[in-house]
Formats: sequence, C-alpha cells, structure tokens
Amino acid sequence: MKPLAAGPGLPSAVPPAAQVARALWCDAGLAPEALARLELTGAEPAVPSSFAVGTALQASLGVAALAAAELGAAHGAAQGGPLQRVSVDTADVVREAACRFTLDGREPPAWEPLSGLYRCADSDEAGSAGWVRVHANFAHHRDGVLRLLGLPEGPHTPRAAIEAALREWPALRFEAEASARGLVVAAVRTPAQWRALEQAQGVAAEPLVSIERIDDGGSNAAPTGWRPTDPHRAPLGGLRVLELTRILAGPVAGRTLAAYGADVLLVNAPHLPNIEAIADTSRGKLSAHLDLRDAEQAARLRELVRAGDVFLQGYRPGALAAYGFAPQDLARLKPGIVCVSLSAYGATGPWAQRRGFDSLVQSTMGINVAEAEAFGETKPRSLPLAALDYGAGYLLAFGALAALHRQRREGGSWHVQVSLAGVGHWLQSLGRVNDGPHAAPLSFDGVMEESASGFGLLCAVRHAARLSATPAQWLRPSMPPGSHAAAWPSRSG
Repeated sequence: MKPLAAGPGLPSAVPPAAQVARALWCDAGLAPEALARLELTGAEPAVPSSFAVGTALQASLGVAALAAAELGAAHGAAQGGPLQRVSVDTADVVREAACRFTLDGREPPAWEPLSGLYRCADSDEAGSAGWVRVHANFAHHRDGVLRLLGLPEGPHTPRAAIEAALREWPALRFEAEASARGLVVAAVRTPAQWRALEQAQGVAAEPLVSIERIDDGGSNAAPTGWRPTDPHRAPLGGLRVLELTRILAGPVAGRTLAAYGADVLLVNAPHLPNIEAIADTSRGKLSAHLDLRDAEQAARLRELVRAGDVFLQGYRPGALAAYGFAPQDLARLKPGIVCVSLSAYGATGPWAQRRGFDSLVQSTMGINVAEAEAFGETKPRSLPLAALDYGAGYLLAFGALAALHRQRREGGSWHVQVSLAGVGHWLQSLGRVNDGPHAAPLSFDGVMEESASGFGLLCAVRHAARLSATPAQWLRPSMPPGSHAAAWPSRSG
C-alpha cells in the first residue's frame, strides 16, 4: 500500500488552531472578544501522525483554560479579580496528552498483553478491513473474550491462542457477538465503511459539544451563588465538581477543572476496577467511594449533588438514570446544576449502549486505516497518543465552563454532552497534515514534575495551559479511590 503523500498527497488544509478555537468558543455561545486573550503557539506536525492532533488538542485545551479564566474574572469582578491572558503551546499539549508518568521510577504499561489488534478470517468482508481490536485491560473484559473464543480464562492464555482462534471468525460477526455480551471489541473499518453506518450519520449530525438547557421541575433556576473563593488565587476556587468517571476522558476533564482551582470530588464504586493511569489523572482531586446499589450511599450522593455545582459522569447513557441520577433528576435536586455526560458513540442511535474506548473508536471510525495508508503500511495504525480521550476531556471541561457562563447570565439547569466518536468525527474534519508522518518523536525534557501521592512518588507531565495571573496547579496530591470521605471541603479551603 503506497503512502498517500507519494501520490496526490494528503489534504493539507488544516485550519490554524486559533480558527478552530474561535469556532468552538462561538458555537458555545460565548463572547468572541474574549478570544483576544488567548494565545496559541507552535504548529503542526506536533506528533508523527497524518491527523491534526496538535491542532485539535491545542484548541480544545485553549478554550477550556480561557473559559475558566473568564469565568473567574466575571465572578470576581467585585473583588478585583484579574482579567488574564491564556496561552497553550502545541508541543506542551501533545506531551500532556501522551499520558507519560512513572510511579517510584516505574513506568506502568499502557496495555495488558492480550489487548490490541488481531487478524480475522476475512480480508475483504463488506464493512470491515479484516481486523478487530480487543480491549482487555480489565480482567472481566479479557475473560469474556476468552469465553467467547472457547479459550481458558485468566492471564496465562497466550496471545497466539487468541490469534489462532480469531482467524476462524469474520471481524464483523465477532464484533457483533462480543458487543451483545457487553465486551469491548471493535472491528476495524475504513473511513467510508464507517460513514455508511447509521451510527456514523447520527454522530455527524450531533454538535461536537452539546450544551442544552434542561427542565428543572418548574423552578426558574436563578443564577447560582457560586463565586470564586479568591479570584487572585484560582479562577474556579470553591467550584464543586462531582466526578463519576472512569478510564481517561472523564478523569482528564476533572483534572483540568482541578488545575484551575475547582474542588473535584471523584466518586468511585468500590467494586469496579481501575487502571494505573488513575494515579496521573487524580492529581488535584479528592477521591471517595460510594456504592449506588446501597440506598444509604445513593442518598449520600444526592446530598452531595444538592451542595454541588457540576455533575460530571462517564457511564453509558441511561446507566445512572436507573439509580435516579438522570440530568432531569439532578436538576430537581439542585436547580441550576450543570450536568456533563461523556459517551463512546453518542447518546442516541443503535450503538448508544455500546462500550467503547479511544482505541476502539479510532479503529471502528476508520482512523487507523487512514493513518496506516499515510505511513505506507498495511496493518491498521493507531494515533501516537490518546487524542480522542484527551480531546474529549478538554471539551468536557470546556462545555461545563461554557454552561456555567450561560447559567450565570440566564439561570437554568444545563446538560453538556460530548462523545469520543464526535471528537473522532471532528478530528477527521480538520484535514490531514502532509508531512505529519515525518514529525520527530515527542521529547519530555523539562516538562515532568514530581509530587508525593498515595500511589508512590509520581513523576508526570505538567499542565499545558498557562494563565498569566493565576498559574494552573494541582494543590491536592493524587490519592487512591476511597482515600477521602464523601464530603465537600469548606468553600474557604
């Protein structure tokens, strides 16, 4: 397969990051004059990729940081809160999105041995490229795949056994069977094959960041009383964010809000597993356990909602509604709340309930096939970093802050929605970077910072956004789930 750049060339009309940021900002209904205080430096190619990964991440984080700074200035005007400039460099943001960290000098593996790409029986099956991607980082997902293939469960089944078993399966049939069992598997598709799906057409029709006012049970939901505790220290100081998320995109959103001073309370279910990246993404947060299957603990979460400002969740559409925490339920509990929801493939359509992670969404949307073609390769090729997760994380944070701006002006309760597939569709729409495959690998010199944590000595990448008057920082150390009480700190500390 020849590189596309060797023939007609990759599309190279990638818009400037400032133009992309302007579109995000204005689409969210925010005042465009604030964009004069946003500086985006650097250029593509930021990483070895044919996609405009640096542009997407830089614009996403830029508008999130600017929204935080502007919100702090607007709320803190009576206290002389600073009107500050925000800057994000392309190289800095892609290094943050590389999820590079060590614990006590050890770099945890990103993937379990059985995760990844597998060749299937077909190479020309309509609708697939003849490969599947398996996500087996959690033991129950791994064992479900092994059961489906008729192989022994557990970590000792060799990868070669899975490879041999999958050579008997057509990719689409295996994807369908696995998805029906709630497993995390995606057939690799070409971009055209993805666009032909009903789910793809639905994703393309949805806003990248949906911000809607929701019914709050008849209350006018006047503007809430939150004000920064000290606008000279942090623009989001005292903002209370309940975070019920897992894996990367949602945790990145919470971590981003924490960097600007928000009190982020991460609530985990004690029976659910986590990945080691939680040590990196929990910087700046409180971390508590609540099991919503227990009536008393569910009631405790309702108490937290009543005293909170933002409810950020990353479970499949409808999952929390079963426990009484749908956006409309939350608006009745706390008129004026901002609800923020992450999904894999969007909130509607035949795939709305399908599990998905960044790597799988890349595969099924055709991103991996297109990337391989650009590099002159035949095996599907992943993006060099979790661009969908980090892009979605920054956009979730931005959506929450944009909704808070709207709530401040108009009152009401709000629902923000972002999907990984929506971010993938947007990334594809930004065009391709002609010389991207020849970009230099990332260097992490000078961007790592050490901090004590409940997981060990954490060495991780510093935050990429720069605020001129109140530098972004994580004041709370990263701690394991359940380290703190399920309670808000006082507004003053």
